[in-house]
Amino acid sequence: MKATAKLYETQDHPKKAFLVTILEPRGGLTLNEQGRELQGLCETLGLEITANEVIRVREKNPRFGMGSGKAEELSQKANELKADLMVFNWNPSPSQQRNWEELCGLPVVDRQEIIIRIFADRASTREAELQVKLAELTYFLPRLTHKYIDLSRQRGGRYGTKGTGETKLETDRRKIEKRIHQLEKEIEKIAKQREMQRRLRERNNIPVCAIVGYTNAGKSSLLNALTGSDVPAQDRLFETLDAVTRRYQPSPGVSVLLTDTVGFIKQLPHSLVKAFRSTLEEAALADIIIHILDASQPDIESNYETTITVLKELGAHEIPSIILLNKIDLLQDNSVLDELKTRFTGSIAVSVKERIGLNEAGERIAQMTAGI
Repeated sequence: MKATAKLYETQDHPKKAFLVTILEPRGGLTLNEQGRELQGLCETLGLEITANEVIRVREKNPRFGMGSGKAEELSQKANELKADLMVFNWNPSPSQQRNWEELCGLPVVDRQEIIIRIFADRASTREAELQVKLAELTYFLPRLTHKYIDLSRQRGGRYGTKGTGETKLETDRRKIEKRIHQLEKEIEKIAKQREMQRRLRERNNIPVCAIVGYTNAGKSSLLNALTGSDVPAQDRLFETLDAVTRRYQPSPGVSVLLTDTVGFIKQLPHSLVKAFRSTLEEAALADIIIHILDASQPDIESNYETTITVLKELGAHEIPSIILLNKIDLLQDNSVLDELKTRFTGSIAVSVKERIGLNEAGERIAQMTAGI
């Protein structure tokens, strides 16, 4: 009798995440919008969502950040759903994180860690890798006892086994602080090289236009469409981490430099803002800001406000700007576009994918850079 071959899976299943979204007064987001944002971040990382519990906290307990009864209820539900980890949209202190992990017996991850993990997956250049590593170590330094779970399907780790990053969590505080100092020096060296490149551009007297916007609004796709470049541009969050600059001719005899920048998001972790400071400053030093918005997003208003807030922090909010309403091909109702154009006065409706409105955008860029 011929033996029946056994089939074995060669790839780990996605980690199952139990999401807990607490309403917070940030950026005017509704409860559902906050839950949707957290779910989008987790799905970007390849997590399988078992449930997205959206709650309002009436009683705050310093041990869990909410009432102990509610914490017990959430812990029990996470285990009933056989979740591999819990994910919060708020940022518990290191001690609260440990308390939650002791309560539910699962790794507990906050929104900051999810974003840092996404950045780590996206980093492809030496500068981006250094910046993300700095942000990781800065974040994990006070959390050395935090239960580690490999959140990346591609890396193949699972809870209870050694995975990428576990060794750094076991490294003592002194070694981590030394490594942070080394990374800061390396990033500073790269920042000086970037400054030399900026000065060279200034001597050539070529206007610089920085493309900014909420993550996944279409910044890299716009750069590719206008310049014929092949910067990676996929429909996922934080696809671009490096500032990429290409020459563009909006009209005969007129040349400008277009710079693609890292995407913004609400409450970008402070460690990432600090690490990517030199990259973000590309927007602050531009002559023109091209602010691209995803017109198909229901959260477009809060996404716009987030980008404006970041520009203010960089000192770039007074730079002349052009607003592009992208992805109009996804709108089902023309009245929505009419409302958006009324809200964002002087904006240009475009579809980078369908190449709609790009000529008008080019003409506006040429007009605004003519006197520079």
